[in-house]
Amino acid sequence: MSESTTSAHCRSLRSALLLSRGAHRRPRSYSRGRVGFGALAVSSLCFLTVAAFGTGAAVAATTTVNLGSASTFAVLAGSTITNTGSSVISGNIGLYPGTSITGIPPLVQSSGVVDRTNDTALLAENDTTTAYLDAAGRTPFTTVAADLGGTTLTPGVYASSTSMALTGAVTLNGEGDADAVFIFQIGSTLTTASGSSVVLENGAQACNVFWQVGTSATLGTTTSFAGTILTLSSATLNTGATVNGRILARNGAVTLDDSLITVPTCSAAAATSTTSSTTSSTISSTTSSTTSPTTSTVPVATTTSSVVPIGSPQTGFGGTAGSGFSPRGLIGWIALSLAVGAATMAVWTRRRSVNGRG
Repeated sequence: MSESTTSAHCRSLRSALLLSRGAHRRPRSYSRGRVGFGALAVSSLCFLTVAAFGTGAAVAATTTVNLGSASTFAVLAGSTITNTGSSVISGNIGLYPGTSITGIPPLVQSSGVVDRTNDTALLAENDTTTAYLDAAGRTPFTTVAADLGGTTLTPGVYASSTSMALTGAVTLNGEGDADAVFIFQIGSTLTTASGSSVVLENGAQACNVFWQVGTSATLGTTTSFAGTILTLSSATLNTGATVNGRILARNGAVTLDDSLITVPTCSAAAATSTTSSTTSSTISSTTSSTTSPTTSTVPVATTTSSVVPIGSPQTGFGGTAGSGFSPRGLIGWIALSLAVGAATMAVWTRRRSVNGRG
C-alpha cells in the first residue's frame, strides 16, 4: 500500500467521525469530548500508519539487472571485434553472428575463453537483449542533466531521453550498502571526455552499475569507467580507456585500443580496486568461413596461476533482490487496522449514546 493510499484511508475515517457528529447533534461539550477523543485516536494511529508505510517505501531498493550467461563476458559484440595495441581482457570474449575478431594478439586475455559464432555466444547475446530491455524499462527514474560530470548520485534509476555525456568525474555513493544498484537509461549515445572517471564510494560496486545505451557508447582516451555497458549498437574504447565492468553490444562492433577490461565481482563489503599485472599470452584464433553456429570454444593459453573469479551468472554478480518482507510494513497494517477499529468504535458508541438518550 502506498503512502498516498494510506493517507486517503485516514481522511475517510476522520470524515466518518465528523459525519456521525453532524447526524446526531448533542450538547457541544459532550460531542467534543466523544468525537474529539475518537478523532485524536484515529489521527494518532494514522500518523503511525503513514510513518510505517512511508519508511518501508523509502528503503525499497532498486534490484540488480540479471545478465544471465552474458555475465561471464568482458566483451560481447554482434558484428566484429577489433583491437589495436596491448589490450588486456579478464573474462570471456564473444561474437555472434559476426565472425571477424582481429588484434588477438597483441590483445592479452588473462582469463576466460573466446566464443565466436557458436551456441554459447548466441545465448549470451540473447541474455544481453533481455538485460537491455529490463534496464530500459525500470521505473521510477530520475531525469538527469546531459553531462554527469561533477555530480554525486545515490542508488536508483537515472534517465536521459537523448544523449548522456561524462566530463570529469561522476561519483556513485552506495550509502554503505554493498548491494546498492545504479541503472542509467540513455536514449541515444554515451560519450565520455578524455580522462573522465566513474568513482565508486561508500559501498558502491561496479558489479551493480548498469548503463543501457540506446545507440552507441564511446569512451574517451584514458577514461576510467565502472559498470556494465549494454548498447543497442556499438562500443568504442579509445586509447588507454579502462573498464571495471563489461562491454556488451547487441548488434554492432566493439573496438578496443590499449584497453583494460575486467569483469567485476560483488562482495559483501566493497573492496578497494586493484590492477594486477599480467604477462602476454597467445590466443590461437582461426576465422570461421561460415556463419552457422558451432559448439566449440577456443581455450586461452595463459601464464597466470589462477583465474580471476567471475561471480554467479544467475544473480548478476552478487546483486540480490530483497526478500520483500518489511517489519515496518507489518506495523503499518496493524496500525491501520487499529485506526479502522477506533473509528468504528467511536461511531458505534456515539450512536448508542444518542439512541439511549432518545
